[in-house]
Amino acid sequence: MVCLVSRTGRHLQRYDNLGRRQVVGCIPYRFKRSNDGTIADELEVLLISSQKGQKMMFPKGGWELDESREEAALRESIEEAGVIGNVECELGKWYFISKSHGTFYEGHMFPLLVKEELEFWPEQSVRQRTWMNVKEARDVCQHWWMKEALDILVERLSSLQLQQ
Repeated sequence: MVCLVSRTGRHLQRYDNLGRRQVVGCIPYRFKRSNDGTIADELEVLLISSQKGQKMMFPKGGWELDESREEAALRESIEEAGVIGNVECELGKWYFISKSHGTFYEGHMFPLLVKEELEFWPEQSVRQRTWMNVKEARDVCQHWWMKEALDILVERLSSLQLQQ
């Protein structure tokens, strides 16, 4: 067993040239399995609870100086949601204001095709994780910019399925 610990502190935190904190997140996803074990077409996404309540969101956190955006997305998925997978092509970049802190942020979102769900992960004592369909996720996700990223992911995956 490997012991994982969440990073803490802001000493490696990135900020853009306007002073906005740069954060990176991901949308962990999978395709639902049928009762016979085959993979179905229904998309499921993993949301997590906030640390200080029951608000739901996708994993996200600070992008640090010693990592790429993709590495930060995977790290946040492991720390906050306890999932490992393949980080795919960026969904986009958003600018938003934190309601709780009143500060400006630059947020990048990536899809993460989940390959493994960890039994133990760094923030499991302070977060709940829940798989749900896209409609449920849109209804409960607290951040508008994460909902937009989810819409982009759904459109991207739909266009890929049409090509096959």
